[in-house]
Amino acid sequence: MCGRYAITSPPEAIRALFGYAEQPNFPPRYNVAPTQPVPVVRLARDPDGAKRRHFLLVRWGLLPAFVKDVSTFPLLINARAETAAEKPSFRAAMKRRRCLFIADAYYEWLREGKAGGRKPGRARPFLFRRADGRPDGRPMAFAGLYETYSSPDGSEIDTACLLTTDANGATAAIHDRMPAILDPRDFDAWLDCDEVDARSASRLLRPAPDDALEFFEIGTAVNKAAADGAWLQEPLARANAGG
Repeated sequence: MCGRYAITSPPEAIRALFGYAEQPNFPPRYNVAPTQPVPVVRLARDPDGAKRRHFLLVRWGLLPAFVKDVSTFPLLINARAETAAEKPSFRAAMKRRRCLFIADAYYEWLREGKAGGRKPGRARPFLFRRADGRPDGRPMAFAGLYETYSSPDGSEIDTACLLTTDANGATAAIHDRMPAILDPRDFDAWLDCDEVDARSASRLLRPAPDDALEFFEIGTAVNKAAADGAWLQEPLARANAGG
């Protein structure tokens, strides 16, 4: 699963890639965690009838429409790309409410005891980012689903989850899953639920090429959701060396 990620590129660079109509201004976030507000991009029909991409803030953790008691419903931050079109929690969103998560990097944890013969019980965090990126970020898009949940008291909240797929040959050394990273050429097909059905859209969800990402171990400070700052992304070897 993917439980943490980062959004660090300047807003203008993100807007240039995703092509949404709004011009939001937001600070870099180095440790985005579940239940926090996160930006996504969706396709919507404007009053003039044209379809355009729009920026939307949602809660990371999808709530399907059928949920009666939010307090007892599990937090759905990820959906498996292979089964999302059939699962009751995600089926409707796969048909009608697909979106893009904005990201520059994500984090995953290597569980000791599963690799290298180390003592079980510990987890070592790794950062994953575009191999052609820069230390200050280069945005990419994770496939996502969103829902507007209406509570019994009449209030509404926009929620979303991201989709994961099998890890590629390189990242499988750390974790067996990875976010479904979409090529910009596939943005329109993924977002346009009127023209592209759920089954066709599912074919866009595949592991990234083995050379698409670089990754390295970082310090355990990222484990705390309250921690935020560029220092979280320092390679562990460099941090231990003092710079």
